[in-house]
Parts: sequence; structure tokens; C-alpha cells
Amino acid sequence: MPHALTSAFVSDQLALRARTVNAHPERPTGEFVLYWMQSTHRFADNWALRFATREANRLGLPLIIHQGLDPTYEHANDRIHSFILHNARELAQRAERGGLRYQFVLRHRRNDDGRALDRLAARATLVVTDDFPTAGIVERTQRFAAHGDCRVVAVESHAIVPAALFVKEEWAARTLRPKVMAHLSHALEPVADALPRVEASNALWNSLEVDRFDLTGNLTGDLAAEIARCEIDHAVPPAPLKSGRRAALARLRTFCDDALPRYDERRNDPADADGSSRLSPYLHFGQVSTAEVARAAIAAVGRPGAGRFLDELVTWRELALNFALRNPNFRTLAALPDWVHRTMATHAGDAREAAYTREQLERAETHHPLWNAAQRELVATGTIHNVMRMYWGKSVLMWTATYDDALRYLIHLNDKWALDGRDPSSYGGIQWCFGKFDRPWGERPVWGTIRSMSLERAYRKFDAAAYERRWNGAA
Repeated sequence: MPHALTSAFVSDQLALRARTVNAHPERPTGEFVLYWMQSTHRFADNWALRFATREANRLGLPLIIHQGLDPTYEHANDRIHSFILHNARELAQRAERGGLRYQFVLRHRRNDDGRALDRLAARATLVVTDDFPTAGIVERTQRFAAHGDCRVVAVESHAIVPAALFVKEEWAARTLRPKVMAHLSHALEPVADALPRVEASNALWNSLEVDRFDLTGNLTGDLAAEIARCEIDHAVPPAPLKSGRRAALARLRTFCDDALPRYDERRNDPADADGSSRLSPYLHFGQVSTAEVARAAIAAVGRPGAGRFLDELVTWRELALNFALRNPNFRTLAALPDWVHRTMATHAGDAREAAYTREQLERAETHHPLWNAAQRELVATGTIHNVMRMYWGKSVLMWTATYDDALRYLIHLNDKWALDGRDPSSYGGIQWCFGKFDRPWGERPVWGTIRSMSLERAYRKFDAAAYERRWNGAA
């Protein structure tokens, strides 16, 4: 039986997930509660929306949901804009059918009016938003909260098990796994979401001083035209992956029915395009929740059968979240353990196999066809198969003048081209290539005691030639 929104379970979860960002009180003359949607682009299983709804009910006020998109975020491009906007259109349709007041504001150019959120907040009793440690969201929230004059609360919806339970940085999956798995069943208990008790009147809705972007009409062709008007990087085109909750749930069903029963054997073959979940873009943008994915996997094959997948979905994903939350250096070499710094210092002067520029890597102009195939998959689709992403990241350590260059280049390539870029899991995965969450291995040139991965050995582990043909042949 799902927990009610008013239940002790929800109260306990929100006590762990919600944090007040500033010291301002609630505005007593406010007309509504404002939910500023930043990273959790969904209505279902959204802890920030649950908090905002409960607060609106407590205050006897309506709820307004606001989402905005402007050209000022890092690596703003057609790929990210398109994925967000297509999902927003679906959200607008769901809101219209479901009785929610949701609006979207699209700021085309940097010098366009950027005060829509400020005008809304000036009439709100309090502002609720998403708590997310990457993609500039923490910084944006702090700037807004500092110059506003009402209470701002940030709520974490990224993790299944509330991240606040783990107050220190965890050093490896083995240290977090028993802790997070002990809480998993309880955290997965479902909640029956509900509408705010007070409906926002048409008079209030029409009085809000924002230039809403019309998403409810027939805009199939118009979205591309609107994106073309935006002051963003048009050299990074939209990815072929369909955006939105319907697409995410369809992919989840297919994965659970087809690949999950044989996940242990299929997950390691990059030539098997459907052997992995391919849900990371939807999870990054919050179009589907991790809890929904976990529940579906357990329902399909049982918890033991879904064990490996759950370990990746829960342990490793929440380890990366813990890393981004607890280590302010998560984008730099300073985040690495002492043993990595010692071995890098020892091998900093070792001769490299090659020395590629960031631009050569971005254009897939290396000597190795398998690495080039992975980079071309990223550029063409916005994703790299999980196994190939490890080879892709590890190889760059051997092909740049310094370890710092390698890290900066990988973060640039991933954040610019990947639909799951700018995400805790992306930074955790890239830093793993440099020894984060790992232990020392045997000493080798350049690698030192960092775990090595050879592209040549990949040909003995899976059909690398088929993977090459697929992506290099399309180049």
C-alpha cells in the first residue's frame, strides 16, 4: 500500500532530503508556493514537488511550477536544449491533463530579460527547488537565494536512499554498499502523490508576469526552429534518442523484458546495443526516477536476479553522488587519493604513447580505431556504452602530456557531447579512470600503480571489431 503524502514515511524522507538555503523567513503576504524545477524534470516520484505540495497545503496556498532554460549554462548546445524542451512539452501536456500549473520560460539570448524567476519569487511565500551538486545548480540556487527575500528550500531527489544519511565522503563501493543496501527496501516504498488542495485560479495564473513558452500546441517542427534562435552552440546537434517520460518508461520496459534476465553476460558486450539499460540520459535529467527503475527491475526478475544491475544503479550511482556532494574538488585531480598523487608524481616524466590535443580527440583523430569508434558513438548518439567508456577514459591518460590535461580533456568531451554529462556519475566514472574508488595495482610506465586497461585486450573480451565497424563505418 503506497504511503500517503501526509504520512510519517514521507515526513522522515523529507527531513533528510530538504535543506533551507538561506536565512529568510516565509513571506507572510505571499500568494503561492513556487517550485522552481531545475534538475528533476518530472512530476512523478519527485521529492521536491512532494515537499512543495505539502508546504502549499500547510499554508492553504496554491502551487506554481516554474521551469526555465537560458543560454548561459556551460556547454549550452542544441543537444541539451532539445532534450530538455521535448520533455518540457510532455510535462506541459501532463500538467494540463492532471490539474497542475506548470509553465516554461525560454530565454533565447544572453541579453534577453532574465528576471522571470525573480518576479515570480517576489509574490511567493517560499521557493522550493531541486538540490543537485553538479551542472551549476548549487551555484545558481545560492545566487538566487542570496539576493531574494523569502525562504528557499532545496530538496534532493537524485538518490533512492537519502544522501544525507552518509555525511562523510565514502572511499570505495565496498564502504558504501552495505550501508546503502541496508536502507534500500525501506527507501523504495512507494508514495501516492496528490495534487495541491488549493487550485491556482485563472486570475492568479494570468497575472503572473512571465513570457511563457507555448508548449501545449502542435510544436513538433517548431521546437527545432526555436532552438535555432537560441544563442548556443549549434555545432552539437540533437541526439537521436527520444526525450521524455514516455520514452524513458518504454526503454525501461524493454530492458526489463529483454536484457535484464541475462544482464550479467550481455552488459559487457559493447556490440550488443540493447544489452545495457541506456537509461542514464533520462536519469540525469530526472525524467524518470532511480527508484522507479529499481522497482521495475526487482518486479521483473526479483532482487537476487537484478543484483548486478542494482549494484550499478544504486551503489555506484549513489557513491558518485556522495563524491560530488562531499568533495568540492570532484572535477580536479585534487579529489584523488594520496597514493594516486604519489604514483603520478613518480611517472609524470614517462614517455607517452602519443600526445593528442583536445581537438584531435574530439574529432576522433587518434591512431586507434577502437577508441575512435567510442568517440564517434558519443558524438553521434550522446552516449558511450558503459564498457567502452572505461576504455575511452583510461586511454587518454596515455595520450596526453600530463594527467591534468587528460582529466580536463575527458571532462570537456563528456560534458559537451554526452546526454548524461555534467552529472555526478559522469565525474565519478571519469575520476575512476585515474584511480578514484580503486586501489593500487602493479607498477607500469605512465600508469604507475593506477589500474591499466589495454585497448588491445578488449578484442579478446568482446567483439570489438563489430563495434568498430558500426561506428567507424558511419564516420
